[in-house]
Amino acid sequence: MLGELIEKEAIDISQIIPADQNHSEELRDKLNSAQRLGNEFKSKADITFNTKQGPKTVSTTVWQVTEKYIQLKNGIHIPISSLLDIDF
Repeated sequence: MLGELIEKEAIDISQIIPADQNHSEELRDKLNSAQRLGNEFKSKADITFNTKQGPKTVSTTVWQVTEKYIQLKNGIHIPISSLLDIDF
């Protein structure tokens, strides 16, 4: 389920909307693995999220996972409720 590939600097948080279906619970393990990969191995994950223009995918490291957001470099926060898929 790949969306349009964009750079993390191109993420417009005002355009992010919740996914049609909430995938939070099923993606929780993947989120934790992506965070570990980012912090310990500097590995990137492909994160697909929903926007007003359709799905977008960014290849980046996940710095932190909270209850409601994932944090990327440069203080970018993506709501977990908008996530469609994570691949690494």
